Amino acid sequence: MRKVSGMKLTNRLVAFVTLIVICAIFIVFVGGALSFRKLGQDYLTHYLDGIVEVIDQELADPQGSQGLSRWLPKLLKASNVIELEVGSDSGVIYAFKGLQKLPDPNILHEGYYQLEQNPGFYVTLKSLPPYTEFTYSIGAMSSISLAIMTIILGLVWGVNWLRQQLQGSELLEERGRMILAGRVEEHAVGDEKEWPATASLALDQMIAELKDARQERSRFDTFIRTHTFLDQLTGAANRVLFDSRLQSALQDQETHGAVILIRLADWDELLAEQGKEQADELIHDVGMILSNLIQRYPDTVLSRYFDAEFAIMLPQQSVKEVRLFTNQMLNALERLLPPPPLEPDNWCHIGLTTFASGERRGRIMDEADMALRSAQLQASNNWFAFKKEQQGEDARGSVRWRTLFDAVFNANAIDLYQQPVISALDGEVVHRELLARIKDENGVQIKASRFMTAVEQVGYTVRMDKQVISKTLASLKQLPPDEVLSVNVNVTSLLERDFVRWLRDELLQTPRMVLTRLSFEVTEGALVKHLDAMRPIARMIVGLGCKLVVDQAGRTIVSTHYIKDLNVDFIKLHRSLIREINLRQENQLFVRSMLGACGDSRAQVIAVGVENEKEWNVLKSLGVAAGQGRYFAPEMSLAKQLTEDVKPTKFLFRSSHKK
Repeated sequence: MRKVSGMKLTNRLVAFVTLIVICAIFIVFVGGALSFRKLGQDYLTHYLDGIVEVIDQELADPQGSQGLSRWLPKLLKASNVIELEVGSDSGVIYAFKGLQKLPDPNILHEGYYQLEQNPGFYVTLKSLPPYTEFTYSIGAMSSISLAIMTIILGLVWGVNWLRQQLQGSELLEERGRMILAGRVEEHAVGDEKEWPATASLALDQMIAELKDARQERSRFDTFIRTHTFLDQLTGAANRVLFDSRLQSALQDQETHGAVILIRLADWDELLAEQGKEQADELIHDVGMILSNLIQRYPDTVLSRYFDAEFAIMLPQQSVKEVRLFTNQMLNALERLLPPPPLEPDNWCHIGLTTFASGERRGRIMDEADMALRSAQLQASNNWFAFKKEQQGEDARGSVRWRTLFDAVFNANAIDLYQQPVISALDGEVVHRELLARIKDENGVQIKASRFMTAVEQVGYTVRMDKQVISKTLASLKQLPPDEVLSVNVNVTSLLERDFVRWLRDELLQTPRMVLTRLSFEVTEGALVKHLDAMRPIARMIVGLGCKLVVDQAGRTIVSTHYIKDLNVDFIKLHRSLIREINLRQENQLFVRSMLGACGDSRAQVIAVGVENEKEWNVLKSLGVAAGQGRYFAPEMSLAKQLTEDVKPTKFLFRSSHKK
């Protein structure tokens, strides 16, 4: 893989030009110095040759040899000759030695000459090299100094000119660095000064096309999921999604609720007399009424089960609340005037039944259908409930829930349980999701899936999230440095300014090494609904070093453009998509669609609710990054882990593994 160069193009060119100029100056300087030295040596040799020639001529004259001692010392001193000796094989006839003090005798130039006019005679001398006593002179070296200064000034001007010319290239390079850093949206359009202009324009066009392709891909993924799990006329869930959600709810522990069937009478006659357009309009109106009524009940599923039949699943609601809701629904539907041949007093019939964890889905739907037929026998707009024994459901009202929550919060008695998320690649623990639990007045433990609805109804969401986050931060400081925790936070709390300010202060007071081991989980539906308000909060969480996890992905059919928009780290699929995925091609299609939506981002897909090896093998073949569920490990108390100092577990998957 190619790596980004750490040196800018302009710096490279400037360094290259500067190096070339400095090398040229150095070469010229060395060459000039050698030439200067050679000229000095040649001048000294020529001058000494003249002295020897004069001595040779004087010795040839019978009278000249007698005057050497008179005029020769002055000549030698003027010529910087330190020592001179004239002699023959018979001996020395004249010797001279100057009185100058030399710092280093090794610098003397030595010469030996045979006299041409006096065969057998020789002259040896030692003289100072040329320019040894010279110092720098501005006057003498002014031309060279001026030349060097001119070159330096020219180099500075040339470098500045080169930087100005390549400023556009630097802008283009910096933009490329920002794009590689993931800041594509901020640098989608380049500066007009970028150079080469063709490369800048091409980059603009490619980013625009990539952005459009991502949006188109998101729309296509949403289209696939919509046509797979939603009814096209009403926008409600279809039968496939409803059965999947009901099956998932029945397999969860400590789950209860109700299934309601709403059937429109004389549907075939309405189609025959009024046509499909009029019939579709009635279905749309009924779907709008039902959709508005279920808004105040979280995790409720509305489905167009058949052409003229709707199904509603109300989880975690008491029988009293379900009956109240059914009455309200019937009153709302009766205010709707159906077209003929439907009778205004006998066109809508409702059947309901309750369910609890462990029951079979087919039996629940049969009970609801029998209740619906009983309502039809009454020949009027009416509802009927299937009579069955209630399995110890908790019918607390708001006052009792509020009293219980006050006691729990005042005593700081929230229990945190953890369940590991296991990597599909190497079996290592990615992080541990924290699950809140409380105990009622009798000491019976209650899961979050049962009391979170009540927490929202009584307005204690912020108090709950504050205590859970505070306990999580305290636990992180006690756990080993390789443990990573993930805590669930309600989007309702994150929309409160005081809570966000409190959260920011708590995170700022926590060491960075601890924050990198903390993840925040938010539900997908609420996140997309309040996406604009969640953007700055998500940036704050990620900026402080924490990770962002989107939970319950796929529970509602929404666009996935938020994955790239918020820099999400993990996407956790809703457990209803995982149950028996080895037998459900439509769920596999949904998972493939989600994996495709995360393909060009850093987000990794995690499967939640893995129960057996068959499901896990299919999920791994699809390409999920990690899994979570009872197949790997049950939920365990975090306090127990702190006491026992449990280290991260490595899970090895084998084809013979049974859970």
